[in-house]
Parts: sequence; structure tokens; C-alpha cells
Amino acid sequence: MMRVPNPFKRNKPVAAGTMLPDCDHFGRPRRHRGGPKNRSRFVIAMGLFVGIYGVIGGRLVMWGVAPTESAAAYGAADKIMSDRPDLLDRNGEVLATDIKTASLFAEPRRIIDPDEASELLLGVMPDLDPKWLYRRLASNAGFVWLRRELTPGQQQAVLDLGIPGIGFRTEKRRFYPGGTTAGFIVGHTNVDNQGTAGMEKYIDDQGYRALQDAGLAVGTDLEPVKLSLDLRVQHIVRDELAAAMARYKAIAAGGVVLDVHTGEVVAMTSLPDYDPNQPSQALDKDRMNRMSAGLYEMGSTFKAFTTAMALDSGKVKITDSFDATRPIRMGGFTISDFHGKRRVLSVPEVFIYSSNIGSAKEAEAVGIEGHQEFLTRVGLLSRMTTELPEVATPTQPKVWKQINSVTISFGHGVSTTPLNTAVAAAALMNGGKLIPPTFLPRSRAEAEAVATRVLSEKTSDEMRYLFRLNVADQRGSGNKADVTGYRVGGKTGTANKVVNGRYSDTKKFNAFLSAFPIDNPRYIVLVVIDEPKPEDGQYYATAGMNAAPTVGNIIRRSATLLGVRPEFGDEGKSLLVSY
Repeated sequence: MMRVPNPFKRNKPVAAGTMLPDCDHFGRPRRHRGGPKNRSRFVIAMGLFVGIYGVIGGRLVMWGVAPTESAAAYGAADKIMSDRPDLLDRNGEVLATDIKTASLFAEPRRIIDPDEASELLLGVMPDLDPKWLYRRLASNAGFVWLRRELTPGQQQAVLDLGIPGIGFRTEKRRFYPGGTTAGFIVGHTNVDNQGTAGMEKYIDDQGYRALQDAGLAVGTDLEPVKLSLDLRVQHIVRDELAAAMARYKAIAAGGVVLDVHTGEVVAMTSLPDYDPNQPSQALDKDRMNRMSAGLYEMGSTFKAFTTAMALDSGKVKITDSFDATRPIRMGGFTISDFHGKRRVLSVPEVFIYSSNIGSAKEAEAVGIEGHQEFLTRVGLLSRMTTELPEVATPTQPKVWKQINSVTISFGHGVSTTPLNTAVAAAALMNGGKLIPPTFLPRSRAEAEAVATRVLSEKTSDEMRYLFRLNVADQRGSGNKADVTGYRVGGKTGTANKVVNGRYSDTKKFNAFLSAFPIDNPRYIVLVVIDEPKPEDGQYYATAGMNAAPTVGNIIRRSATLLGVRPEFGDEGKSLLVSY
């Protein structure tokens, strides 16, 4: 049997007081407290600690001095954070405001597997182009946008994917609570929250864009911009136009309500319209602002200006008459009347029967130069000066000949905008002053400062009488626009559209130009209807059958909102002229 030696047994006697190496005085091995081996472990641990935090610090420094591409991307994003002022209607209702939204970006250098990341993101946003997405994620860029303005649901779905190198940035997005109600007036912004149409663009052009570019519009509490628009009346106009389009099977319609004393546009719309929350809709060729950016031959509404011109020239009096017995033959053309009376017509009869022959003879009495000068004077041949960017320039013949003057007298041969027409009509009603239109609030004193007298008060009084006669008299073409208590006056216009270089007998552009209350006009209401069809049970689709009743419906619903009180006293007691 092997013996195991006892380490604590002394084999040899040791003298008292003698200390054995690495043993205590009892002969037991010593416990070492620290030494070269433990010290090396401590140094290694400290090195690892410093190394890890050094890497973190290095990454922070690297991101801080990111390459130009990444820095530029973040700089652009900072501009997007710029605030925009709210747009309000005249009563303080919000038309446009900023809201916060999330946008998706990627840092491709941190993407581990671009192919897998692409597949996961396409599961949430299948409308993204797969090749485009993969190329962006596989690039060596420091920062790339993937999708701007995500919905909350999309944001949460992407978060749930947990893809490294994918993040969100909070941006400002423009929101229009009214949707389509006032789209053409408020306009819209692009993805960078910069105004590109309507009053949004006007605000940027007034200096706000420069503030954005300079970075001075970030986090700024900007004063709201109040417009002249009344959202309640705007809704009524749009609602009635939509009903008219359906009722008369028209391809388009438009309307405007204008203050005759200040030039303020209280309501204006054009159908088909668009939702500024989805600005891509504005690219549809049928969705255009026909009221200020569309050019049309306004038809018989021009007879109001022809008569006003003749009366204001002093060469024609309201008691004069014109022979409308036979058509006019000129330059190979025959000018006749629709439902002509084939007799001598007084000036009021020329107006209420909408006689082409009588209007042509009124223009002939004034002369070609006087005719062109008058239409220019009242603004029908010039581009309007107003805040809205979408404004067209009227067209006219390069050289006016007698045939041009004759056809223009009843609304053919000159193209202008419906808003130009409404503004010129306000001058006929307000005492003879042409006031530039505005989409911002304007007082009567401010309007007087920019007004230009274009005809006499006497002519204005006479035109108010003729406007009312055309609606109140059952023989008048505008009698379907009458609204009890509000004394409406107006003039119809039914123009044949030009198709392939020739006037069509079936396609028409109808308008009704009105004012109320006619004894002391406060508002112009103009409605246009493009290519209306006869209503069920009717044979004709003239302006008196569709545009006129639409104007009546608008006035009936909006007059009290506009502060016009109905009166049921003696008809015409306040008219300044009587015939």
C-alpha cells in the first residue's frame, strides 16, 4: 500500500523561531494577496472598457463630420420643419394649417441586408418601386428619403419590423380642413411645405419663401393670414354648382360672388375641382380654375357692356330705338336674333330680348376705336392684377375691323375670364368705378384709393334699371333668377363654343351675370355652365333655363349670410331712374 505524505507533517525537526519559505510560523502555506497574475487581469479589463467606449466615441465623431451627401440631406430636412401661417376665412374659420407627420428615411451604411430590408418594407408599402428601393438601401449614402408623409398605421408597421438603419423624421405637413370646398383659392403646397398654387404661393412670393430658405421660419409663431373668403357662402356656391352640373348634365361649372364696393372675392369656385390635401389631383387637365385662369367667349353677357358703352358715350340715349326688322349681312356673315321680334326695338327691349342686331347697331353708333377703348377701360381686355397667381390674359383680334366690332358687341370674337367679367360688371353697378379684385380683406376706404372711374353715375343708374327689368319683367331672359325680397337684376349669356375652328350649334357656354339688391347693389353673382343639356321636359338649354335659376338659388341661400335683409315693399321704389 502506497503512503500519501501529509503536507503538514514535519519530517525533520526545525529550530524554534525558524520561518519556512512560503509558510507561516505554524508551517502552513501562505495565501498570496495580489500578484503579477491578478494585476494583468485588471489591466485587460480596463483596456476592454476604454476600447468599447472609444469605439462609441469614434462613431459619434464620425457622424458629426458626416460627408456632404448626408449633411445636405439633413439640411434639407431642417427646411421642411419650417412653419407656415394659417389661412383663415373672413370669419376666422381655418382654411389651411400645419400638422406634424412622420417621414421614413434610411442610413444605407447601417443596413445589414438591403435585400431583406427591401422585402420587409415592400410588405408595408407595396406601391414603392422594388428596384428603386433596393438601389437606395444598397447605396453607400449616409442618408436617403424613402417615403414622405406616412400615415400613423404605416409608421407603426415599419416600427414593428425593427430594421436597423431605418428611422423616422417629424415634418410639417399642410392640412386643409375644408377639402375641395375652396381648393382653387387656398391652393396647395409641395412635399417641402412650400406654396405652389393659389394663395399659398402668393404668401411665399411675398417674402415667406426667403424666410424659409434663410431658416428664419423654423419654430416661429406666425400671424394667420385672413382671406376675404366667406367659407359659408363658398360652400353654398359649390353645392349649387354641383347640383346644376348634375341637373343639366354639364361638363363643368363655375361661380363667383364679388363685393361691388370693395372688390373682395367672397366666394369663387370651379367644378370639377380638387382636394388640396391631394395636390396631384390638380394635374388633371379638367381640374382647372375656370373663373380666373380660363378664357371664354362670354356671349350675351357682353351686351351689358355694349349697352353701357353706348349710353356712356352720349351717342345713344335710353329712350332711343334700333331697327331689328331684318338680319345684318356683313362680310359673308348673317347676324340675326334668336327668337327675333322683327321690328324696331327700344334700348330696354334690345337688352331684355338680348337682340344681336340691336347690340351690333349700338356698337356701330360708337365706332370701332371707341368700342375697343371702352372694353379696355373696364378691364375686359387686360390681365387682372390680384393676389391669385392663376390668372389668364384675355385675347382679342390683332386688328379690329367692323365685323370684329359687330360680333364682339354680342360676345363673340373676344375671350376673357369670368372673373374679369364680374369685376367689370361691378363697375356698371357701383356708380362707375373699376376696383381691382382682391382675395384679402379690404375696406371701402382702401378700395376707393385704388378705384378708377370708368363710366358716369348716370350710366350706372341706367344699367341697374336695365338689369332689374331683365329679371322682373316676364319677357326678360333672366326672370328665372328672381328671388322674392332681394330685387335681383342680371343679364344672360348663351355662347356657341368653337369646335374645330367653327361655332357649334349644340355645344354652348352659358352664363348669368347678376347683381343684388339692385336699388343699391352690394354683390355681383356670376355663374357659368359649360355644355349644359336641356333639362328633362325642356327643349332648350339656354342660360335663362339653367345659369339664371342657379344664381337665384345661390342668392336665396346666401343673402342673409352676406348681411342683406329682404324687403317686401313697393318694387323699385329706391331706383334712381324710372322709364
